[in-house]
Amino acid sequence: MKIHVVQRGETLWRIAQQYGNDVNQVVLVNQLENPDSLVIGQSIVIPNPEQEYVVTPGDNLWKIAQRYGVSVAELAQANNITNPSLIFVGELLEIPYTTHVVQVGEFLWGIAQQYGVPVNQIVDANNITNPSYIYPGQRLRIPVTNRPITEVNAYVTQTNEQGRREVLALGSNFTYLSPFTYSVQANGTITEMQEAQVLEAARATNVAPLLVLTNFAGRKFDSDLAATILRNPELQETLITNILEKMRAKGYTGLNIDFEYVYPEDRENYNNFLRRLVARLHPEGFTVSTALAPKESEAQQGLLYEAHDYEAHGKIVDFVVIMTYEWGWAGGRPWAIAPINKVRDILDYAVTVIPRDKILMGVPLYGRDWKIPWQEGTFATLVSPKEAVQLADKYNVSINYDTTYQSPFFHYVDENGQEHEVWFEDARSVQAKYNTVKEYGLRGVSYWVLGNPFPENWAVLGDNFRIRKL
Repeated sequence: MKIHVVQRGETLWRIAQQYGNDVNQVVLVNQLENPDSLVIGQSIVIPNPEQEYVVTPGDNLWKIAQRYGVSVAELAQANNITNPSLIFVGELLEIPYTTHVVQVGEFLWGIAQQYGVPVNQIVDANNITNPSYIYPGQRLRIPVTNRPITEVNAYVTQTNEQGRREVLALGSNFTYLSPFTYSVQANGTITEMQEAQVLEAARATNVAPLLVLTNFAGRKFDSDLAATILRNPELQETLITNILEKMRAKGYTGLNIDFEYVYPEDRENYNNFLRRLVARLHPEGFTVSTALAPKESEAQQGLLYEAHDYEAHGKIVDFVVIMTYEWGWAGGRPWAIAPINKVRDILDYAVTVIPRDKILMGVPLYGRDWKIPWQEGTFATLVSPKEAVQLADKYNVSINYDTTYQSPFFHYVDENGQEHEVWFEDARSVQAKYNTVKEYGLRGVSYWVLGNPFPENWAVLGDNFRIRKL
């Protein structure tokens, strides 16, 4: 797969030809509603026609497998497809083998070097009994180079039919699904959710659901509510009993605690609560994880940060989600949502106190549109990456790219003469984030939040990693 940035005067047909691909494959994987309208600076993904295939209307897995000379089982395994009848138009499939036709004078060792694949893998893939004997014209199946295995969590707030369809379509990309949210109540009970539809989709795609528990009340995180729970061990035991009952009843595999704006004086109370959770959930086979505010140091001040004890969480729970986004927040000045230099600042500290294989790095699936000049007290509008490109197209402006933040942005003037500044994510920016995950040796990524169309992301994710299924 390649990432192509649209230049002035280019057409989609010419771009596809440049990479030796079919224009319809490019249209489908990028979900381009108007292929004749490209934006200068727009990044699109180009599948490798020898190793990748985009599902088209009328396709089935058997038909695709026949086309590439592989079995349905091999194709399903390579793409985490639990149900071979469940594939979706626009889904990018990795082909587990490419074909090499042996030329005069070639040896197996040289072919293996050419593709960066161990000789024994080629031998096994082709049932070769004598590696010294291959002949010109022989067609060899070459295993696609193994991608690193990673874990992926996705938070979802739409738990209706729309959410179910999205999880079904994207579930092959997820290890965990985290419906947001159950909330604690002051008496140790938890609120209700109607998330049966997304849990059904998670089961259908072999995704492990995590029960998300927050101190959310009245549409915001409540410090006093957290204090009520964290300062009363007996109340905590009641709460844990209620959590366990809900997890068993609904088929959750783990718990994700997202307590935010906890009073600094409750820092050790929070750690002790996590210890009690682990002591009761682990014996029943449940995982425990937490969501952590993005801290650059242990001494970072502020109500959002001080009670989040990175080192303690790293020792107590199975893994953590570090919320490395929201620098460009709705009530603040225009800025990249997750500038990579700031993300790296957080990770530089985190890996000194939390094992790397316990860290899921937060990745945003959204952007924001600010009115400028920015005024205190005003709020930006949420936009999906797809909507951001459509805005640039509508107002006929080019998309720029900030190399320090590794993030795209643009300006436009609306019909009322109001100027806007938009920051969002694209294929280039998420590639930078996946490079960071690999460089730091992290457990994986966690998305906030599904429901914002970003088709390029799933192609880039699949090109970088194989997703662990539990």
